[in-house]
Amino acid sequence: MLFKPAQLGLAKLNADELEADKKACKKIGPCGVGKKALYLNSFYIDRRYYLPYGSITRVFKRVAMSQGGFTGKGMFASMAYLVVEYDGGKQKQCNFKDERDVDALLDVLAKEQPQIKLLSAAGEQAVAKQAAEKAARKLPELTKDAEHSLTVLRRAKEFLEAKPAVSDELSAAERRKRAQLKSKPVYRYVALTIFIFGIVAAAYGLYAITNHVGNYGIYFALFGFAAIFLFSSYNMLPTARNNHNSIMKRAEKAEQAAADYVKTYPNGAFPVPSYYAHPVVLKRMMDAIEEGRAVTVPEALDAVKNRLKELNADVQVDQDEYDEVVVIKAMFLNHDYE
Repeated sequence: MLFKPAQLGLAKLNADELEADKKACKKIGPCGVGKKALYLNSFYIDRRYYLPYGSITRVFKRVAMSQGGFTGKGMFASMAYLVVEYDGGKQKQCNFKDERDVDALLDVLAKEQPQIKLLSAAGEQAVAKQAAEKAARKLPELTKDAEHSLTVLRRAKEFLEAKPAVSDELSAAERRKRAQLKSKPVYRYVALTIFIFGIVAAAYGLYAITNHVGNYGIYFALFGFAAIFLFSSYNMLPTARNNHNSIMKRAEKAEQAAADYVKTYPNGAFPVPSYYAHPVVLKRMMDAIEEGRAVTVPEALDAVKNRLKELNADVQVDQDEYDEVVVIKAMFLNHDYE
């Protein structure tokens, strides 16, 4: 093995086990899920460390949210981390570029290592409290009209869940479109400047090594700055896929795919516009009916829109609502809540 992962906790694998497990692990973002260990990144290197599952107590997501995350002025500025708790309380935090990779990794762990807790201790308490509060908000009995609306929404939700790729792509494309529409052109020039700094740092680092200028500390610093500059500017620079036309075409294609799919809905007209065709939208509509905020399907959709409009920088939400809002709010913003 060319780059052997470093042992992070007290437990260890022998060299042969480690090599085979790392080679076969599922690579998700900068980390990996093996059969015997979890592989974690350092700031610069993917899958730099390993932790056998016997050492791990919890693995959970932590999200750092910038001010104004839920405003209509732009996309959600957040940084997602994977936090691993091991050896009696030690923690390793891994930064991810894409929050969806954190969710995907946790989904894999839930299936392959069900003994590992996927919430922090505080998160478990919060979930129990939220479940109790949600149960208390539900009406003890619904009217026949409300029950009918729930049945309609439940069937529609199951229809979308039968082909999740359509809704997932719709959400991702709308989020990317929102970010593109609200990003200022000056940001691209800043990103280009940072990218140039990265190229210069890398070029001078190569020059320094080949001509034996300075010492290893200088080499490390130069290549470190180059990595930071290049990675931080990568998502803002225009490429074959990351440019205005391709981003808009992707959103149009995703909306058309959703429209084509809901046309095949077997129980008549789909209960929401195709550009809102996501299971999370329907789930939140069902919540509105169960909590007495709506009776009919149109009223439930209006309740969802009103709640999304309320969310701004001054509104604090729990993790579950945050996860749901991030998935769907761009759809509503891009279509002006029509």
